Amino acid sequence: MHTESVATPFGRRPMTLALIRRQQSVAELKAGKTCDKWKVKRDASAAMEQLGLQSNSLAVLDALLSFYPENELRQDGQLVVYPSNLQLSLRANGMPGSTLRRHLALLVEAGLIVRKDSANGKRYARKDGAGDVERAFGFDLAPLLARAEELAAMAQEVIAARTTLRKAKEDLTICRRDVRKLITAAIEEDVEGGDWYAMEAAYAAIIGRLPRVASLKDVTSALEEMLALRTEILNRLEKLDKSVFSGTNDAHIEQHIHNSNPESPNEFEQSSGKQLEAKSVEDTRAKKQSREPLKVFALGTVLRACPQIVDYGPGGSITSWRDFMSAGVVVRSMLGITPSAYQQACDVMGQENAAVSVACMLERANMINSPGGYLRNLTGRAQRGAFSLGPMLMALLKANADPERRV
Repeated sequence: MHTESVATPFGRRPMTLALIRRQQSVAELKAGKTCDKWKVKRDASAAMEQLGLQSNSLAVLDALLSFYPENELRQDGQLVVYPSNLQLSLRANGMPGSTLRRHLALLVEAGLIVRKDSANGKRYARKDGAGDVERAFGFDLAPLLARAEELAAMAQEVIAARTTLRKAKEDLTICRRDVRKLITAAIEEDVEGGDWYAMEAAYAAIIGRLPRVASLKDVTSALEEMLALRTEILNRLEKLDKSVFSGTNDAHIEQHIHNSNPESPNEFEQSSGKQLEAKSVEDTRAKKQSREPLKVFALGTVLRACPQIVDYGPGGSITSWRDFMSAGVVVRSMLGITPSAYQQACDVMGQENAAVSVACMLERANMINSPGGYLRNLTGRAQRGAFSLGPMLMALLKANADPERRV
């Protein structure tokens, strides 16, 4: 059985069915069809991986199109260009002859150009008496015109895939950041109820499986695993969120406020109130000697849990505990907490932790009816050894990390 073949610089290749179909499509070009040659070249560039091309292939295609005198490829125009190898090499940024021939072959195999050889294999044009090209031998650009819509659709698919990949990478980055914050905070604060180092190992394993150049499948798989890990961490931290800023605590606080009315404007005018307050402070100082001091958490962890307090720092920033405590005094005044209530909190908890308590209250100010009473309640619990800032901070970190609760 005889198989028709087509000449190439590397010998003769079998004439495949795909090449035959492309030649037929060129022959069946719709009358009057046109397209912008640079647009179709951009579409081919976007779809170069699908077409099996390389960047040098596109440089050669660009050079071939530069020999076509008009911006529009037209069905009724002369679509054959016939530059010499020297001319083509110069317009392809001085590409060596062997490289040039290889990429011309790739363009033919991709179905973007067709060789139109003369009898002697030379490229030239035969002109009539008026000087118009009657027949030309070289590279036919008609396939670009014939496949213009197909190449445009391929380019759109590539752009859509890139957009999807970019979004998946962004989602993965955000999820990675949340998981890293939660694990770091849990380890720093020695939170019970979870094997945080095992979680950290799982996090590192997910990241380690990502290749340097990740595909959409790689990123999607990593994102699914990271989301599952974040959900597991949040579930383990869920118990720390119970009754931290609502429910039983608020009821307890309201009862405390009803009994003692600590935020009364006459607080400093009644001698009995002064005596009670002095006795409370004295008892506090006496008991402080016999109990363990509250843990002071890392400033970075506190700022991640309580980002709003940064606006009240000196110059709108917080870079040290001194800045943080200065901001705490400002927030204390803004929330309407009396100096005595804040000073008592400082005596019992320490200045840093008193400021942290106020920063936590700022994050949930809309949930606290009486900030002064709330702080006194926390101070009383701390005095009895029944209060720790850890659950409060972890609840805020969890709320900031949870996209459904983030504001």
